[in-house]
Amino acid sequence: MASRLQDLAQRLGHDFADPELLIQAVTHPSIVQGRAPRKATPYERLEFLGDRVLGLVVADMLFHRFPLEPEGALARRHAALVRREALARVAAQIGLPEQVLLSKGEQDAGGRANPGLLADACEAVIGALFADAGFEIAQNFVRRMWTPLMDESAAPPKDAKTALQEWAQGLGKKLPVYTTVGMEGPPHDPIFMVSVEVEGVEIVAAKGTSKRAAEQAAATAMLENVTK
Repeated sequence: MASRLQDLAQRLGHDFADPELLIQAVTHPSIVQGRAPRKATPYERLEFLGDRVLGLVVADMLFHRFPLEPEGALARRHAALVRREALARVAAQIGLPEQVLLSKGEQDAGGRANPGLLADACEAVIGALFADAGFEIAQNFVRRMWTPLMDESAAPPKDAKTALQEWAQGLGKKLPVYTTVGMEGPPHDPIFMVSVEVEGVEIVAAKGTSKRAAEQAAATAMLENVTK
């Protein structure tokens, strides 16, 4: 394993039995696009695995940390802790921006500072820990890195619609307006498309399995746009 990845393994607190897993975890898809046959494996599969491990560990942490909170409050905490901003912060703490293997084009486009890219790579690293050594090792890493994030918020974060409303009111704008603009899928399993409009801000639309879920998704998307 290259010395720089050995440094990363030390930050993770794990000596990999299969170093190729860590190499895969830091290999961005841009490295292998257009190559045949592939000489590297990108991190998407490990990202998929790490996402599930992270979600379970954080849910378990919250369940025991806040025994009196209802499901809704726990869900809002969970969403905040597994969103890309939290993952990107952890990625920075373990030095992932310098470790991710990117194509020249992706690097020139600012990939090392892209929160979404870093979040994906961070999930892949968690997946690599799980694939190499099992749940306990991956859990130990998540607990170590996410406990400080959990400590930052004494109260559950607000849901996206409430947060967007407060943001708009704080700037003297009218309340956000939500409009159902479409529905697709079979009647027993519909997907709703809802747009949200705030004065002076580009309209955003999002999908959800219910109108409420679509409204929350649209509010989340608009908040991400206006708080960049």
